[in-house]
Amino acid sequence: MKFKTLILCSSLAIIFPIAAQKIVSKSQHSQAHKELLAKQQKSTDKIKLVEQSSYIDFIDDIEPEIDIFTEGWNSKSVNPFKESDVPESQVIDVRGYYMPVPGPVTSNYGYRPKFGRFHKGVDLHLKMNDTVRAAFDGKIRLVNNEPKGYGNYVIIRHPNGLETVYGHLNKHLVKANQTVKAGDPIGLGGSTGRSTGPHLHFETRFMGYAINPAAIFDFANHTTHTDTYTFSKKTYQQPRNFAPNSQVARK
Repeated sequence: MKFKTLILCSSLAIIFPIAAQKIVSKSQHSQAHKELLAKQQKSTDKIKLVEQSSYIDFIDDIEPEIDIFTEGWNSKSVNPFKESDVPESQVIDVRGYYMPVPGPVTSNYGYRPKFGRFHKGVDLHLKMNDTVRAAFDGKIRLVNNEPKGYGNYVIIRHPNGLETVYGHLNKHLVKANQTVKAGDPIGLGGSTGRSTGPHLHFETRFMGYAINPAAIFDFANHTTHTDTYTFSKKTYQQPRNFAPNSQVARK
């Protein structure tokens, strides 16, 4: 009987070989399980998509703070900026100022026939070793010496976008990358470099453009003309004067 049963089973195996291969497994690879995993995967993807979307929206809502202490920061040049990056006009906040020295202007901004060159700042009167102070809050970009030009000089970059230059110092009192406040001592006045006597050569620059300091400061009254100064490539060399009898047009 056992022999007949064995023959019968063998015969069935020969007759139905394909049917035997189609037996559905109950393991994790079953179709039902695959469908369940697929549903779970779709649900997980939706959750991830919502989380990612919310995160992206959150990032887009945050405006990165502009770091002004980057472009040309390590340059040894007085003008480290690129012409192509300079806007046609820019409103500059000049509140919170401090007069670098109290002395009057002894030489104006502009072309000087006597020397055959353009004077990119103003000269302010001082005595040897008088204290020179920062005009605005800022950070020291460059402390250097130029024997045939500025002599000992300091350049400060300010949060309002300006850079100020202090030339012919007898001594530096600050170091590069040092943070200063308006009115902080940065040097002692002198006559180093191309100079005929003690004075402060003072420049106000916007992205390399040497603005006429008299367009921002009223040196006679130790103040600024207005709370803001509008830089323009067309008018940056012109002074401003708000005196009643002034012949200089207001810009």
